[in-house]
Amino acid sequence: MNIEVSSKNIRFFEALSSETRIKMIELLNEQPMNIKELAEKLDISSAIVTRHAQLLEQAGIISSKSLTASRGTQKMCSLLLDQVHLQFRGKGRGPNEIAASIPVGQYISYEVKPTCGLASSAKQIGVVNDPRYFADPEHVHASIIWFGSGYVTYRIPNFLQNDQTLTSLEISLEICSEAHRHNEQWPSDITFYINDIRLGTWTCPGDFGGPPGIYNPPWWTYYNTQHGQLKTITVKKQMTVIDGDVMSQVTINDLNVAPGKELFLKIAVHEDAVHCGGINIFGKDFGNYNQDIRVTMTYA
Repeated sequence: MNIEVSSKNIRFFEALSSETRIKMIELLNEQPMNIKELAEKLDISSAIVTRHAQLLEQAGIISSKSLTASRGTQKMCSLLLDQVHLQFRGKGRGPNEIAASIPVGQYISYEVKPTCGLASSAKQIGVVNDPRYFADPEHVHASIIWFGSGYVTYRIPNFLQNDQTLTSLEISLEICSEAHRHNEQWPSDITFYINDIRLGTWTCPGDFGGPPGIYNPPWWTYYNTQHGQLKTITVKKQMTVIDGDVMSQVTINDLNVAPGKELFLKIAVHEDAVHCGGINIFGKDFGNYNQDIRVTMTYA
């Protein structure tokens, strides 16, 4: 995950500005723990731990869920992030970059199986778990889509000119698994393709519920998926990486992108995957990152 050092991410950095919260992260790195267990380890009250946990959740660093216990319920916390890359220099559009934002509902082809559905910021589109509604003309207004298996394909605009050569392709999007309602222990193998060339597969650990996504509309209920993880896939001259980690040996030259040649991004969850756990794709007005699918093409 890449985090730009800027005021728009101040909530994330504030969450790390407490020694207590850092100790909580250290404890959760060992294993998931409930609020009472954290309070005992830290020698502070459960009420104080609950407040610290809320701040870490809001920043997307940990997740929590309520579990039935012998006496009522308990809030179980687990570490959500594996690593974060800090970006000190802004990545605004530079002189050798072409950037585009693709709304998640503007796919050009699909094949999906339940559980599935789509919604705009204003309403549910069509009927849940009926793949036919992915063909509803309203789908272009969707700000979140989800399916149990299958794929969606997006057209990436290619504005390269005849004297320009693509040197890297970056795709940034918020995603997670798809379970009934939500289940944070629900892995899913999510595979990415450009022009049918497989870039690689990332295994999402779960379908995240708990606290509401920062940008979710008020009508989106607690029982629905709340947020995902922001993932950045970059195809470079040497390899393809996801959040800085090697994803595959596919290079930018393997994509054979030339001026005037169309680019297609396919996002798939295969039925024969080891973890066929579906996918949620978040756009603006949903989740914890107010963005659609961002694509940046760097050229020379």
